[in-house]
Amino acid sequence: MKKTLLKYFPFLYQWRVQQLIWNRHLRNLNPNIAYARGRRPDAFNFVCKKHKSVLRRVLANSDPILQENKIKNLNIALEHIDGIVIHPGETFSFWKLIGKTTKAKGYIEGLMLSQGEVRTGTGGGLCQLANMLFWLALHTPLEIKERHHHSFDIFPDDRRVIPFGTGTSVFYNYVDLRFYNPTHLTFQYKIMVSEEFLEGAILCNAEPERMYKVEERNHRFYQNENRWYRGNEIWRLEISRQDNKLMNERLIIRNNSEVKYMNLNFESA
Repeated sequence: MKKTLLKYFPFLYQWRVQQLIWNRHLRNLNPNIAYARGRRPDAFNFVCKKHKSVLRRVLANSDPILQENKIKNLNIALEHIDGIVIHPGETFSFWKLIGKTTKAKGYIEGLMLSQGEVRTGTGGGLCQLANMLFWLALHTPLEIKERHHHSFDIFPDDRRVIPFGTGTSVFYNYVDLRFYNPTHLTFQYKIMVSEEFLEGAILCNAEPERMYKVEERNHRFYQNENRWYRGNEIWRLEISRQDNKLMNERLIIRNNSEVKYMNLNFESA
């Protein structure tokens, strides 16, 4: 019923989006939240985690130009993210740093995921940056305060090196990505675009007492009412640096996403 109404009355969707945007603006006025804003050009010495992701992927029925546009959008966004530091007690907010992606700022059309479909929009492609930030944060004691996942598995794996379902969805400004720093340490993001990759690292001003590893469990494809789904669990493990002893493990994500690409001879689990 909801999708039918939006199909015939698209202005209702735009009205709802604007309502959500203004609601988030009001919530952002909360004086009890100290947002991370400071940046430093020099990097901290201790590396918690490094990662790189492919910029140009094989995406069926999508214009390759949109991937080049994505790279331009990433470079603009990185002007606000690279070098950002998260001091004790501060909250990192994706949209508080980047702001609205407009043509006036230089953003152009790129791929976006919306309501389970691949679309185009100004500033499209920034989900790849959000994915990077989230994956790196999982390897630190930063607390995930807000993270939204895609309810659909849109594209088949293409050179995937991290577990399925560790990505995140962002949409200005009410679908945000936020971390809180509960420690006495200060963390820093260093992110860059190279010729083939989005490359990133999360650094610290001192060595944390624990190491953090991310582990996938119970991955499977399964069928339900003639539709295919993909499910798994993502666990974060805390390991002592002193003796490599497992100190704690916690389930942080449980994924069950509808598969939208072609049936690849999946077998029910």
